[in-house]
Amino acid sequence: MAPPPPPPPSNVNHLSHPCIYGDFASSYTERKSRLMKWLGKLFKTSSSSRRGGGSGGGSGTGGYNPHYLGEENMVVRAPARMPDGCPRVRKEQEELDHAMALSLSEGLGKPSGYNEWWMDDNYGGALPRAADGGRMNSSTYPRYGTMQFHPSGNRVCSGCHYDIGYGNYLGCMGVYFHPNCFRCHSCGNPITEHEFSLSGRDPYHKTCFKELTHPKCEVCLEFIPTNENNLIEYRCHPFWSQKYCPSHEHDHTARCCSCERLESWNVRYYSLEDGRSLCLECMESAIMDTGDCQPLYHAIRDYYEGLNMRLDQQIPMLLVERQTLNEAIVGEKNGYHHMPETRGLCLSEEQTVTSILKRPRIGGRQLIGLRTQPQKLTRKCEVTAILVLYGLPRLLTGAILAHELMHGWLRLKGYRNLNPEVEEGICQVLSYMWLESEVLPGSSSNRASSSAAASSSSSSSKKGGKSNVENKLGEFFMHQIANDSSPAYGGGFRAANAAVNKYGLRRTLDHIRLTGNFPL
Repeated sequence: MAPPPPPPPSNVNHLSHPCIYGDFASSYTERKSRLMKWLGKLFKTSSSSRRGGGSGGGSGTGGYNPHYLGEENMVVRAPARMPDGCPRVRKEQEELDHAMALSLSEGLGKPSGYNEWWMDDNYGGALPRAADGGRMNSSTYPRYGTMQFHPSGNRVCSGCHYDIGYGNYLGCMGVYFHPNCFRCHSCGNPITEHEFSLSGRDPYHKTCFKELTHPKCEVCLEFIPTNENNLIEYRCHPFWSQKYCPSHEHDHTARCCSCERLESWNVRYYSLEDGRSLCLECMESAIMDTGDCQPLYHAIRDYYEGLNMRLDQQIPMLLVERQTLNEAIVGEKNGYHHMPETRGLCLSEEQTVTSILKRPRIGGRQLIGLRTQPQKLTRKCEVTAILVLYGLPRLLTGAILAHELMHGWLRLKGYRNLNPEVEEGICQVLSYMWLESEVLPGSSSNRASSSAAASSSSSSSKKGGKSNVENKLGEFFMHQIANDSSPAYGGGFRAANAAVNKYGLRRTLDHIRLTGNFPL
């Protein structure tokens, strides 16, 4: 679906009673009463002039000084044309037309004031503002001015550019329109309501302008409501730019356990047996059991070998449920774990864990029939096994494996007693580098060997390449690593990444072995 047109670029006024059609200002009885009063005055003035034989010039009741109420946003009925040879009749006709116009204007009343409103940037953003950054203004009526009486004459419609002639017309923004030519800049239909929105010199139906500028929630698909301060408050995902009502953070709306996007009401997520939810895009490449994950695991070991970081020991790798992973963390004495949820673990203790034996089947919007088996892990070296949460997309599963394999490599190579910022930071760098080689092939050649990039790209080519959806997910996982706010995973990654970019991976690892810190 094509995106909606961009919001209009200039200040916006919401006008009340901007254009009145002919004799639309007040009730028939009121208009008749006012008109009869003016007719009485006119006839009395005309008869007095005739009795006095005066010319109508000078002071007294023979002349008048018209009161002006302004031509802006006003409508008057075009006066009838009179023969050029009848100056007295023309004068009386103009007085009559002026009386009718002034009578119409009296029905409009005084303006109700000028109210300015704006939106704040609290809570992720606020609307509406003009596209150029200016505030949008709203008023219930244009500034109170004067209605200028127009005797007969040619007027050109600003819509169709033809002469208006002798009928009803609209005056707005200093120009004139046929009633059917005053149209919404968005939908193109005539504006007949008493209020409309104006952006620059472009008029809009209020509903059309709201559709263009007022943000809609991407979860409930409704206009995002205003808060108690009459501000439009919403949440916005920093990567996906998904806008949603703040209430959806607390109303049990499902959130994808992989990409963090909230479930929209018109697209349903899949539910895993351990309570997590998975969106359709992440479901496309999700790895569900230990057997399915083995080719990816060996491809990442090959990536390490391409970096001259060969792992000689055969470390078991198992996909497990969330509860199994949490129980394994409790039994593990070493390691620093990313809360609130850990997705992978490098075990160094002997444990019995329950691994995923066979992938679940799809039943409606649920994944059911998951088969598991208990497995006793014995310690043969410094690393007992690597555990990874099942049901995650291929690229996220691979990033977790790359991270946990770096923990294993450090332990097997004798890196001892590293503080969490250093150990987790360098592990995150390896995870990021592997994602970079998958999503942006060739971009990591400055800090990783060409053989590592080649092994990674060859493993991808065997699967027929990645779709644009999967690449976008990979970019999101890289964004997560780079913008993590935790001291160990986020701060540690940024310090480690800076060192690797400056000195290279091998020199950085040698410096960590000697000093326990990153080189400055």
